[in-house]
Amino acid sequence: MSEDPGGEPVQTPKVPESSGVDLARVALRAAKEQAKARGAAAQQKKQARRGGGLRSGARADGRDPLPLGAAINRLITERGWETPAAVGGVMGRWPQIVGEDLANHCVPLKYDEDPDERVLTVQCDSTAWATQLRLLAPRLVARLNEDLGHGTVRLIKVLGPGGPQKGYGPLRAPGSVGPGDTYG
Repeated sequence: MSEDPGGEPVQTPKVPESSGVDLARVALRAAKEQAKARGAAAQQKKQARRGGGLRSGARADGRDPLPLGAAINRLITERGWETPAAVGGVMGRWPQIVGEDLANHCVPLKYDEDPDERVLTVQCDSTAWATQLRLLAPRLVARLNEDLGHGTVRLIKVLGPGGPQKGYGPLRAPGSVGPGDTYG
């Protein structure tokens, strides 16, 4: 017995002494946990040597084959290609979007996906069709954004017909780069 600060006797609880059987149980439990940890570490090393330890089985996992459409959709999503793929789809459906007449004379060339730009470049085969497309551009931008999502296309850049390649005559010096190529 001991005394508290007031001078009264205080009984201390008796701690049961561990018997040999209890100590053996504790030691056995610790040994089992250590053996389990060593076995898990050895199993991980073995799986690492075999190539990761993944095995095919009856249940689906990330390595199972996918249908082509699902695989392409997964790739587009993982790489962040949703907008370029959607615009590419628009280029494929150009006649349905703008109409047959306009599609016969105006062809989409490229899409600049820079967030500040978002410009669809279209080339027309005559200046008259280029003018017509410039007049229709605001409605066409609205229709494209309705189909693709707000803000996907901000501007349609209309190019007129390209002129013929400029020929510089039948006589050319080998390695020359054009009419401005002079001596030294």
